[in-house]
Amino acid sequence: MEVILLERVAKLGQMGEVVRVRDGFGRNYLLARGKALRATEENRKRFETQRAQLETRNLELKKEADSVAESLNGQTVVMLRQSGESGVLYGSVSTRDVAEALTKAGFSVDRNQVTLNTPIKTLGLHTVPVVLHPEVSVTVTVNVARSAEEAERQAQGENVTAREEFDLDDLGLEVGAALAEAGGDDER
Repeated sequence: MEVILLERVAKLGQMGEVVRVRDGFGRNYLLARGKALRATEENRKRFETQRAQLETRNLELKKEADSVAESLNGQTVVMLRQSGESGVLYGSVSTRDVAEALTKAGFSVDRNQVTLNTPIKTLGLHTVPVVLHPEVSVTVTVNVARSAEEAERQAQGENVTAREEFDLDDLGLEVGAALAEAGGDDER
């Protein structure tokens, strides 16, 4: 299927280009979301008459996205979740969770703009890309922790999932001293 792109689509083309796509992608994604028109003669003529309007609307949206990007880029949001000893979450952090946290922080971000290839399933600092406009993207840091105090420690660079390791020699000396103390009272 050939379509005329009404906006820039990543890895496909720029506005106004006629590209060939698979039928399902064109019908279910591009046409359904208003990102393209079928490449018929009638639609080509209609696109040329509306081209100036589409370009100005695209520029306005890009300027708006640029202004949001300046304040959003590099932001950190804290997500409190329950996890096991090893730092693996009982649930996961999804695009909806990240978008809601950014909205609470004062940014208007939709879950479709947050890009996660796989859900976040571990404690720690995770870098997440946010695509505000096809030509504007920023990254935010998601700090997944069990408590607010733990989130602060992670932000300072501490690994909260590391277990304390005991030196067996020191542990043996402590146990021996405790036994000697306890045995010293029973001497006859």
